[in-house]
Amino acid sequence: MEKFDLIVIGAGPGGYVAAIKAAKLGMNTAVVENIRAGGTCLNRGCIPAKAMIHASENYKMMVDGCEELGISCENPSFNYGKIVEYKKSTTDTLVTGIEGLLDANGITRIEGKGRLEADKSVTVTDTEGNETSYEADKVIIATGSVPALIPIEGIDLPGVLTSDGVFALEEMPESLVIIGGGVIGVEFATVYANLGAKVTIIEAMPKVLDMLDKEISQNLKMILKKEGVDIHANAMCQKIEAVDGGYKVTYDEKGKIQEATGQYVVCAAGRKPNLDGVFGEGVEIAMAGKLIDTNENFETSIPGVYAIGDCTHGIKLAHTASAQGIYCVEKMAGHTPEINLDVIPSCVYTDPEIAQVGMTEEDAKAAGIDVKVGKFIMSANGKSVITKEKRGFIKVVLRAEDDVIIGSQMMCARATDMISEMGTAIVNKLTAQQIISAVRPHPTYNEGITEAFEDAIGESLHTAPKRRRK
Repeated sequence: MEKFDLIVIGAGPGGYVAAIKAAKLGMNTAVVENIRAGGTCLNRGCIPAKAMIHASENYKMMVDGCEELGISCENPSFNYGKIVEYKKSTTDTLVTGIEGLLDANGITRIEGKGRLEADKSVTVTDTEGNETSYEADKVIIATGSVPALIPIEGIDLPGVLTSDGVFALEEMPESLVIIGGGVIGVEFATVYANLGAKVTIIEAMPKVLDMLDKEISQNLKMILKKEGVDIHANAMCQKIEAVDGGYKVTYDEKGKIQEATGQYVVCAAGRKPNLDGVFGEGVEIAMAGKLIDTNENFETSIPGVYAIGDCTHGIKLAHTASAQGIYCVEKMAGHTPEINLDVIPSCVYTDPEIAQVGMTEEDAKAAGIDVKVGKFIMSANGKSVITKEKRGFIKVVLRAEDDVIIGSQMMCARATDMISEMGTAIVNKLTAQQIISAVRPHPTYNEGITEAFEDAIGESLHTAPKRRRK
């Protein structure tokens, strides 16, 4: 039986990053994957979704914006099949790159489905059903998550799709009913509304993107409605039925029974840990509900077995899994991790982009923290005016006693790129004055960061001094 220092089950953003880090630290490492390197994010999630968003936004720009720029674009059209090809080629390129990285670092790639056994060995079942066992000093479970289906009548009908099913569509849908107004739901709504489909969102929570800053949710709802997306919040789906030309969703919206129809129904109501078949007979591992329970070092109740990413606790994001993978491997190697897992940015690739890190004003209020809040409306930003951006803003939250930044929320062009500066500032406990001291070039979207901090401490030329908010 071949033996390794470390076997990683799953080659998604958590697994492959952990494997590469382990190899760089001198561990003889193997990674087991039953589909393709990159996991859900690369093959059926973040990357294909963002590729489709990019394509649809370019089409939308030709339809809506070229005349304002003095550019003639008569009768713009799109080829959905070629958009799908572009999405696939983007994924293929990145998968090849990850596989190359694994090979370059001397990591053994084992194709098949991994199963942890009671003796801490790993059994791999290949596509032919053949089983091979491997020994390891340590094992990391990084099997990620899969789409979750809500338990209602009709959820198993053929035209009811998960995110995986949407990515598999080869023809442009005319209409969609999306169950769920979280990140997955609003990003799909953005793609297909841009391409001209009729889109309806049914969300059980009081607002779309309910986990983000209230002002972001409110603004996004207004923007999506302007783009023709029909949004119903505080709405509970009851059943799905097949009708001529598509499907009908019956839902209860604030006590009133309503109906929405579409060619397809997309269930985007969350994800669940991908643990089917991961544990062999006799494996007893502590669980936290449906998730694998771990300690602060990501070690499970079985010594030498670790778990990271969507199958365990924490924010369910690709970059979170990668960070956990690095932290976990450094800990098992006896090193002191430098990465800070307490400050994780969240990003949504709508138009405009949305990004958030640290505490919101509502979070601070709930925690009893006295804060100053600064905001800059990006319609006054030169670069935003040049590029004809939609209304957006940059908001910063400071601890009132010392002006240290504790949070930031952005809804504007390039928000997902700019939020890292705010994460760095929070991790290093920088003050507003320290952040303002850096000169940001003109014209850039980043100038809005300076303006927001100046607004927070009352130094902006455009606003009155701020009062503390409790």
